[in-house]
Amino acid sequence: MRNFDEKIQELLQRLLLMGRLAESMIQTALRVLIERDEELGAEVVAKEKEVNELQIEIDDSAVKLTALQQPVGADVRFLFMASRIATELERIGDQAINIIQKAPPILKSPSLRPLVDLPMMGEIAERMVRNSLEALVNRDCSMANLVLEEEKKVDAYRDKIFRVLLTYMMADPGTIERGLALILISRHLERVGDHATNIAEEVIYLVEGREVRHQHESKSRSVQ
Repeated sequence: MRNFDEKIQELLQRLLLMGRLAESMIQTALRVLIERDEELGAEVVAKEKEVNELQIEIDDSAVKLTALQQPVGADVRFLFMASRIATELERIGDQAINIIQKAPPILKSPSLRPLVDLPMMGEIAERMVRNSLEALVNRDCSMANLVLEEEKKVDAYRDKIFRVLLTYMMADPGTIERGLALILISRHLERVGDHATNIAEEVIYLVEGREVRHQHESKSRSVQ
């Protein structure tokens, strides 16, 4: 039993390492835009390999522990959840790669209203990732629910960025390539928020055994 508990803790630590790497990938991808330094993209690409390797390692460990130990209750929920969270973190890393791939047309021309609100949107998305992992460590449903609420802020920034950039593109066709790239980057940051939200929902399921996936989305639509 002690060995099983130790392996569960090791698995948790691998998840946290994967989370820190994924969050740092988003931070660096945004630095590419803010500092106008395309060479920083190489750091993002290098970390993607680590993230992908960790996902495979976590999935393998979760399967082996489930098969060999036949856990029940919260332990079995954690093992299933670990694989799903690893998938969410891997996809966050993918969004960072997508961001740096959209950077060239932005960097080759003068910036549009210095990146509109993308840095602030990115800061919220990063915080959501960080808080979702903190909720996991502390089994804190209050923190997880805070992440669900912050998703609304990310969506609001996405809509605002789209409106502002659309105005620029309509006024000056020369801004269309940069404007479209920035709109797509805002979509990638929105997806980061979505993945962090999914992690927070997994934490609520782990702690309370309660399924909340999609419920807050339905509530948001009913308010609008």
